[in-house]
Amino acid sequence: MKSFTVSRRRLLRWGALATAGLLTVRSQVQAQQRGDLTPLVYGTNWFAQAEHGGFYQAVAKGFYEKLGLDVSIRMGGGRTLGAQLLVGGAVDLYMGSGSGTLRSAQQGLPLITVAAIFQKDPQVLLAHPNTGVEELADIVGRPTYVSTAAFNTYWPFLRARYGVTDEQTRPYNFNPGPFLSDPQSIQQGILTSEPFVIAQEAGFEPVVLLLADYGYNPYSTTILTTRSLVQQSPEVVERFVEASIAGWYDYFEDPEPAFGLIKADNPEMSDELLAYGFEKIQTFELATSGDAADLGIGAMTHERWQEFYDLMVEIEILEPFDYRQAYTLDFVNKGVEYYRSLQQQLLT
Repeated sequence: MKSFTVSRRRLLRWGALATAGLLTVRSQVQAQQRGDLTPLVYGTNWFAQAEHGGFYQAVAKGFYEKLGLDVSIRMGGGRTLGAQLLVGGAVDLYMGSGSGTLRSAQQGLPLITVAAIFQKDPQVLLAHPNTGVEELADIVGRPTYVSTAAFNTYWPFLRARYGVTDEQTRPYNFNPGPFLSDPQSIQQGILTSEPFVIAQEAGFEPVVLLLADYGYNPYSTTILTTRSLVQQSPEVVERFVEASIAGWYDYFEDPEPAFGLIKADNPEMSDELLAYGFEKIQTFELATSGDAADLGIGAMTHERWQEFYDLMVEIEILEPFDYRQAYTLDFVNKGVEYYRSLQQQLLT
C-alpha cells in the first residue's frame, strides 16, 4: 500500500471539518432533546463479542442519540445473511466485509460500503505448536478444517499463492474437537476468538497465522447499507458513521460500557474472552493501522479497494466489473483529530 503523507492543506481542512462537526453535534443534541430521533437497525455478523465493541459503546454512551439517531443493534449468528437482511429491509445497515461487498456489487445488488472499521481482516489459520508449521507454506498437504465460506474468500488465494489443494480440506463446523485430536491438522479461526478457546480447552497456545500478514487483506467489520438510504438520507448515514467511529475511539479508552451491553445481548460471552478479544484488536491494530493512522478509524481508499479487487479477479473469485460501485468515500477519511474532537463533544 502507498504511504500517506498529511499535507498542510489537508490538516487545515480537517480543522475546518472538526469545527463544522461540533456545530452539527450541537444541532443534533437539540434534536434529541426534542425527542426527534431517526430509528435505525444495525445488524452484526455474529453473536455479540469484543469485535463489535465500538458500536455497542456508541449505544451505551448515547453517541447515536446525541446525533439524532435511535439505533438498535440486531445480533447476528451462524446463518446470518446480511445482503438479504438489507435488501429485505430487516436492517438499515449491516456489518459486512470487503470480499462480500464486492461479490454483492458484481451480482448487481443495490448495496454499498460506507466505512471500514477494521483495516486488517482478523481471519487466521491455526496449527499445533512444535509440528513444523511456522509459515503459511507449511500447511500444504495437512488436513485443514475450513468452512464452506472459505472457498469464496481466502482459500482460492491460498491455492494460487501457496499451493494448497482442495483435497486437504475438511469441513469446519465451529467445533475445535477434530483439530485438537490431530496434531498435524490446521483449523481456521478468528484472531480474537479461536486461539483463546483452544488454549482454554487444550492447554496450549496454537500457532497463529494471520492471513492479512500474507497478502489476503480485505477490509473487515465494515458498515454496509443500501444505495437508497445513501441517496435519500445521506445525513442519516453520515451521523451513523460518525457516531460509530467516535464510539470506537471511546471503546479503546474504556470498554466496560460496551462489555455490559455485549453480555446482555450474549449472556454466554465470558469476561475473559471479551478481555482477550479487546486486547488482540488493540495489539494487532485491527482498527487503527494503515490509512486509519492518519485518516481515522473507518478509513478507506480507492487504492486499497483496487488492490483487493485485482486480487479477487486474479484468483478468479470475481469477473471484471466496475468495482467502485461497491463503496463510497463520502462519509470517512476526515482525520483522527476530527473524530477525537467529535468524541469529546459527544461526551459532554
